[in-house]
Amino acid sequence: MSTPHPGGGPTHGGWAPRPAAGSRAGRRRWPWVLLAAVLLLAGGCAALVIGLADETGKTVRVRYEVTGSAQDVAVAYTTWKDGGRVTSKEAHRDLPWRKELVTKDFVKGGLLAVTAGKGGGTVSCSVTVNDGRPRTATASGPGATATCTGF
Repeated sequence: MSTPHPGGGPTHGGWAPRPAAGSRAGRRRWPWVLLAAVLLLAGGCAALVIGLADETGKTVRVRYEVTGSAQDVAVAYTTWKDGGRVTSKEAHRDLPWRKELVTKDFVKGGLLAVTAGKGGGTVSCSVTVNDGRPRTATASGPGATATCTGF
């Protein structure tokens, strides 16, 4: 037979009292969990910066194309300068409209938007970066806008 322990349990026989909730054994894990979280966050940020640096140093060709039956359209498109994006606009254009840019300052997140004039009609946009898959969109009607993004 075992002798009762002052903590309420036996002194031997298969179990030992659990440490109290605020004891050192329960507190030792959180610094390691915090350290792991900080390291994962820092690694993710470093990968993002390296990935963006790779894109901005390369020469990239961006081809914009707008087609359709609409007249008097407005075109807005992204250009790149000094590692940032700038939106350029051209109004009162007839279709088809094409533009090709070559840049070393490319940052993902560009835009090509074409808006049909008051007379309506159909507008379609297409953007190709280098020889990748084109991003396309189509809209129709007076004031309708086709927007190509995700490049």
